[in-house]
Amino acid sequence: MTAVTVLALIEQMAARLEAAGLTFSDGFGQGTTNAFDEAAWLVLWQLGLPLDDLDSVAHQPVAQADQAQVARLLEARISTRKPAAYLTNEAWLMGVPFYVDERTIIPRSLIAELLDNASIDPWLGEKTRRVLDLCTGNGSLAVLAAMAYPDVSVDAADISLDALAVARINVDRHLLDSRITLIESDGLAACRGGYDLILCNPPYVNAASMAALPVEFRAEPVLALAGGEDGMDFIRDLFLTAAAQMNENAVLVLEIGHERANFERAFPHLEPLWFETSAGGDQVMLLTREQLA
Repeated sequence: MTAVTVLALIEQMAARLEAAGLTFSDGFGQGTTNAFDEAAWLVLWQLGLPLDDLDSVAHQPVAQADQAQVARLLEARISTRKPAAYLTNEAWLMGVPFYVDERTIIPRSLIAELLDNASIDPWLGEKTRRVLDLCTGNGSLAVLAAMAYPDVSVDAADISLDALAVARINVDRHLLDSRITLIESDGLAACRGGYDLILCNPPYVNAASMAALPVEFRAEPVLALAGGEDGMDFIRDLFLTAAAQMNENAVLVLEIGHERANFERAFPHLEPLWFETSAGGDQVMLLTREQLA
């Protein structure tokens, strides 16, 4: 009897995901965008194999007991429709692992790409010392910012104490507790000011889109997703107070997902710089303090 290899098992599990009606055509945005990648993530995680090097283990045989464990994990994914990251309590962003559970949304911010590829750097300088990650969730952007800019201190703010508890796990995991300060704050209300760079991936999903979210997204905290009727509620409040928290040459990097049309209707006078990302050139913007003042 031919042994089942890791690759063959992944292919079997991908077929099960597809047969169960879990479609990825619109990009779940929760770590993977197709059934094969989702199956690969779950199989490799369950087997304790490298999550980023399938080629090296593709032809490794899998014992029947391990196959059964993988099957149970996949069945949980199908029957509960929980996102894979909640089943494994792990998500990766720019090659960095983060703890995650139902207290926060699954980290997927496109701002992570900009930190990784230095797209923001031209607007920073030697005087860049203080960074704010607003709506930090599980703290992933704060961690990535601290890694990208070794000379800065980072405030990571969120209204949710549950989210901040998860962020604490990740700050400690990456040994950054001396450089990242966690702050409970409703928007900017309790933040300390004097920031050279503000990163913000806020709740921005409009009401109609919220009503149409797939089951997987409805497993995430509504507080971190819903942005009101047009998705701009949090951003309206942010723009009223952001300039007062920013140093003279500071910039705000703001993610708004697929809400550019709503953004432009709400703020027709603003002309942001739009960053190119893997999701296109209209989801993350940069605004200067001068524009917000």
